[in-house]
Amino acid sequence: MADFYPYLVASLPMLQFPMKPPFSSERFLEVCCPLIPEKDCQVLRTLPQPGDYGENSSRVPVIRQWIEFNVALRNELVKVRAAKRHLEPGPFLRPGGSSGSFFTPAGVGAQLTASLLDTEKAIDETRWKLLDALATGHYFELEFLIIYALKLRILERWENIQHANGPVLLAEALQR
Repeated sequence: MADFYPYLVASLPMLQFPMKPPFSSERFLEVCCPLIPEKDCQVLRTLPQPGDYGENSSRVPVIRQWIEFNVALRNELVKVRAAKRHLEPGPFLRPGGSSGSFFTPAGVGAQLTASLLDTEKAIDETRWKLLDALATGHYFELEFLIIYALKLRILERWENIQHANGPVLLAEALQR
């Protein structure tokens, strides 16, 4: 079945931030799973949700890198927000996460924007760029599909934001 990866990948529409998603994550799984090994399909079905990042220890390197990046990005945002409120960030930091310069300027810059929506958009653009970087060298294999699924989730999130109830959306964003 691994021979189907080139055909499957070639049939998927290109994703660009912040376009309307071409289909849902559920539809993506419906298309992919019949054409790939069951163990790969299970990986796609069990991709970590944003709240699960600290709990997931995936064996797939690209998923581990994604989790480490998100934990580090969130920690950087905690530091910026804590500094604005004159609080010690330590109690709010999550263990793990890689350190590096990829996310630090973006996290700080995103936090300084005037609106919450612009801040969230800048954070997701940073996530998108990381996924682009992780995609390098992965063209016709499971890693490509993982990155595609993660990008699709970002696009679905923005589709929901565009059609969301403002006060409810604000409350959800503040809980992150």
